[in-house]
Amino acid sequence: MNRGEELLAGIELGGTKCIAVLARGETILAKQAWPTGAPAETLAAVLGTLEGWRAQQGFVAIGIAAFGPLGLAPAASRFGHVLETTKPGWSGFDLLGTVQARFDLPIALDTDVAGAALAEQLWGGSVGCRVHAYVTIGTGVGGGIIVDGRPVHGFLHPEIGHMRVPRRADDAFAGMCCFHGDCVEGLVSGPALEARTGLAGADIPADHPVWADVARELGDFFANMLMSFAPERIALGGGVLQQRPYLLPQIRAVVTERLAGYLPDNVIAPAARIAMATLGANAGPLGAIALAALARG
Repeated sequence: MNRGEELLAGIELGGTKCIAVLARGETILAKQAWPTGAPAETLAAVLGTLEGWRAQQGFVAIGIAAFGPLGLAPAASRFGHVLETTKPGWSGFDLLGTVQARFDLPIALDTDVAGAALAEQLWGGSVGCRVHAYVTIGTGVGGGIIVDGRPVHGFLHPEIGHMRVPRRADDAFAGMCCFHGDCVEGLVSGPALEARTGLAGADIPADHPVWADVARELGDFFANMLMSFAPERIALGGGVLQQRPYLLPQIRAVVTERLAGYLPDNVIAPAARIAMATLGANAGPLGAIALAALARG
């Protein structure tokens, strides 16, 4: 059996929902979801399901795609742990160690956005890209950066959603990020949009003036990304843009204006490198499977 035919298991650990998934390549064979509660009860349900799948069908590696921040530096004392988070009970939790204690298999842990970026490279719109990124805009804003098939890590994984961008001069909104106020996440995440408009996210009309601000702020954000590490593609996920694809041309127009012709076209115009992720709702679960494939080697 070649590597592409092997069964792999994944855990997508989100802030509100946790998903266990079993797949062969991009074909999902089984999937089960639970609300993300306290660590012990959440992992008990997930790992029990994985043990059942392994007994019945077998799998050769596990990928864990989790909300962050995460300790991913192997030499760090909290390697494999969830770091300080607003999610009750999860700060300091040894996520990797808990899974390793139940399974003697190759296991990879990374952020959910890094996993989604890997999945886009294996099965989505980023196939063939050497340097690329995935950005999700939903309850929060996060991004995974991939270089030569591996997620970028330094002393931490990228936290590009906390980058600051220029603001409209008369915009008095303070921002929703509890750390940085008006960083990108504090301006364009779902909770930030509700605070800016006083409307539930789904109820904000397409002609609301907030969308002009969002297009400008995201345009600056993506222009900064294109300038800083020259990704061949930036794949976009998350409910804010998936539900409002009409914003993408506006965002690209801002990117083009900000770049001012500085970056070379190289067949594809720089702004056109910003595109919706093609895996849709499967980007997260397949991200965990992509990490399992990375662990398998």
